[in-house]
Amino acid sequence: MASPLQFAYRTQTAIGVFDAAPVYEALPGFVKPQGNLRCCVYSPCGRYFAYATNDGISVVDASVGHVLTSLPLPMVYEISFSPGGTYMSTWERPAKDENGDATKNVKVWRTIEDVPEGQEKQPLGKFVYKNMSGWNLQYTADEKFCARLVTNEVQFYNSNDLSAPWNRLRAEGVTDFAIAPGKSQNVAVFIPERKGQPAAVKVYNVPQFSSPISQKTFFKGDKVQLKWNALGTNLIVLAQTEVDKSNKSYYGETNMYLLSANGSFDARITLDKEGPIHDVSWSPNSKEFGVIYGYMPAKTTIFNHRAVPTHSFPLGPRNTIIFSPTGRFALVAGFGNLAGQIDVYDLEKDNRKVTTIESGNPSVCQWSPDSRYIMTATTSPRLRVDNGVKLWHVGGGIVYNEDFNELYNVMWRPAAADALPAGDPLHPVPTPHPSALKYLGTVKTPSKPVGAYRPPGARGSSTPLHFKREDEGGAAHTVSNGVPQIGPNGFGRPRNQIPGAESTRPAGIPGAIAADGGDLSKAAAKNKKKRNKKAKEGEGNATDAPGSEGGLAPPPREYGNGSPAEGRSPERRNQGQGHSSQHRSQSRNNFNGRNRSNTHRARSQSRPGHFGQSAQQQQQPQGGSPLGGGDGAMTPAQSANAKKIRSLQKKIRAIEDLEMRHAGGEKLEDTQVKKIATKPSVMKELEALEREQ
Repeated sequence: MASPLQFAYRTQTAIGVFDAAPVYEALPGFVKPQGNLRCCVYSPCGRYFAYATNDGISVVDASVGHVLTSLPLPMVYEISFSPGGTYMSTWERPAKDENGDATKNVKVWRTIEDVPEGQEKQPLGKFVYKNMSGWNLQYTADEKFCARLVTNEVQFYNSNDLSAPWNRLRAEGVTDFAIAPGKSQNVAVFIPERKGQPAAVKVYNVPQFSSPISQKTFFKGDKVQLKWNALGTNLIVLAQTEVDKSNKSYYGETNMYLLSANGSFDARITLDKEGPIHDVSWSPNSKEFGVIYGYMPAKTTIFNHRAVPTHSFPLGPRNTIIFSPTGRFALVAGFGNLAGQIDVYDLEKDNRKVTTIESGNPSVCQWSPDSRYIMTATTSPRLRVDNGVKLWHVGGGIVYNEDFNELYNVMWRPAAADALPAGDPLHPVPTPHPSALKYLGTVKTPSKPVGAYRPPGARGSSTPLHFKREDEGGAAHTVSNGVPQIGPNGFGRPRNQIPGAESTRPAGIPGAIAADGGDLSKAAAKNKKKRNKKAKEGEGNATDAPGSEGGLAPPPREYGNGSPAEGRSPERRNQGQGHSSQHRSQSRNNFNGRNRSNTHRARSQSRPGHFGQSAQQQQQPQGGSPLGGGDGAMTPAQSANAKKIRSLQKKIRAIEDLEMRHAGGEKLEDTQVKKIATKPSVMKELEALEREQ
C-alpha cells in the first residue's frame, strides 16, 4: 500500500523518492538517476516530480514514479512549476551566441504535451535573465495570467501565449512584485526610495493598472519581503535597510506594515520589544500571523488580521515560526547560530505547548501536509557533516532517521487536505521505525545538566539577576544606541564596573572621580596613600628638620592636576631609576640641588593653603608674615615675582619630563626638541627671580 505521505531528496550521487509513514520505503516504480544531479522539485499540486541531470530534464508521475516526459536540456540548473502544474519553467546558465549576444536562458514549457513523432517539443516562450534569484514567472491561482519583472515595469502575459506582453504595469524604479494567491487577481509592487521620495508598496487589480486600490509609503526601506495571506486579502510588508544608522545592528533596520487588498486598512505594526524582526508567517486560515522579534531572547506574538496582538509565547532564543498546513499548530524554533530547539504549540487548545524537540543543527524544517510530522534535515554546503533526514511526530518523538553523505536538498510532496486521512494528529502515536530506535541508542544523555561555568566562590548559590537572560528573570537587553561612554576624567572608556556592585562615582556627576579616590586604580590609590602618609610625617617633623628656614621644611614633590606626568604609568614616571638615572641627575643638578630650598620657599610664599603647606603655615594668624620672619604682608612686586617663579618651575618640570621620555627611546616632535633646548635660559631666568625674591 502506497503511503499518502512522500518526500524526495537529492545527494551528491543520487535522487530518491521515499514513501513515509507507515511503510517507510522507496517508491517502487521510481528509478534513481545517477551522475551529476543539479536540482529536483515537486509541482505545487503534487502531481509531478522533475529533476535535471547532464542528459536533460525528466518529469515523473509522483504517484507511481514513471517518467512522463523528457527534455534534452543538459545545462538546466533550476526548475519551477505553475500552481496547477500545467506549465514548467527552466533556467539555464547564461551564455552568448556567435554574435556575442546573450542567449535566452529562461524557457517556459507546457508540462504534458502531445508532440507528433519525429518533432521536438518547443517552448512557449524564451527570455533572458542572468540572475538565479527571482527568475521564474509568477502565475495567478487560475493560471490564466503570468508576469515577469523588467526595468521600470511588470509585464503580463496570457499563460498560453508568451510571444508578446498582454499588458504592462508601469512603475518607475520598481524592484519587486508579488501576485496574490486565491481568487482575487491582485498584484503588489515595491518601489524603493528615490531622490528623497519615500519607498512605496502599491496594490493593483489585474488588469486595471491606472490607479492602485491600496498603497503604503514609508522611509527606511531598501528592500522588502511581500507576504500575501492564503486568500490574497491582506499583505504583510517586511521592510529592511542595508545599514542601521542608529548603530544598533550590523544587519540593518527592519519595520513591518500591513495592508488590506481593498484599501480599507493599512498600518505600521508596532512591536513592544526593541530589536530586529527575525521572522513573520501567515497562518493558513488567513486570519492571523505570527512574528518573532526583539533582541535575544526574542519574543513571539500572534496577531489577528487587523494587527492586534492576541497571544504572546514565552521569551526564548528563537528566530523561526512555521504554521502547520491545517493551522492548528505553530512551530517556533531557533536555527542557524542557535541551539536548534523546536517548540510546538497547539493553537486550538489555549495555545498550550505540546512538546520541545531537540533537533540539533538542521538547515531544513518542514511540516508534513497532514500536520502529523515535522521533517528536519542537515544539508550541504551549510554543513558537510552529520547530513541526514529525521521525521518527528508532532507529539515530540522521533519516528524515522536516515543519514546521508552530503545531502543537498529534501522536500515533502505537496498534497491537498481533502486527499489526506482525517483524525487527530496527536493520537494515536505512531510506532517508530527501527532507524529511529537505533538513533536513540546513539544519543548520549548527560549525567547532570550542563550549565555555564561558575567560579568556586559562587558555586552553591543562586545566580544574580545581573547574569541572567531576560527570559530567566534578568534585566532586558539594552543597546547604547551609538552614544560613546566616557571615562572618569571625561574621556575614553569607563572603568570596569562589577555587575551588582555599588557605583564608586559621585551621585549626579557621571564620569567624575569620587572624592575618596574610589574611582582610582589599585596602584594609583596605593601611591596616593603613601604620599598622604609622607605628607603627614613631614608636617609633624617640619620644625625639627635640619636646614629648614623659619621652621619650614621643603614639601614633598607631588604632581598637580595639570602636570605633564599625570596619568602616566609608574614605569614612565620612574624611568630615572633605570638607564636614564644618570641623565636625570645631570639635568637636575643645578635646579634640584642648589636652588631647591629657595624654590620651595618661594612656592610656600606665593601659594598659601597649598597642599604642600605644613600645619604651622595653615594655622598662622592672618596678620603674620607668610615668610614667618617679617611683620608685613607680601608686596605686589613680590607677588608678581612669585607668580613668574611658579610659571618657570612648571616649564622646567615639563622639560624634564620630555628629557626622560627622550632618554627612554621615545621619538619626540620638533617642537618638543626645541623646548628642551630652552632649558638653560629658563634656568637662568628662574635663578635671577629667586635672587630678587
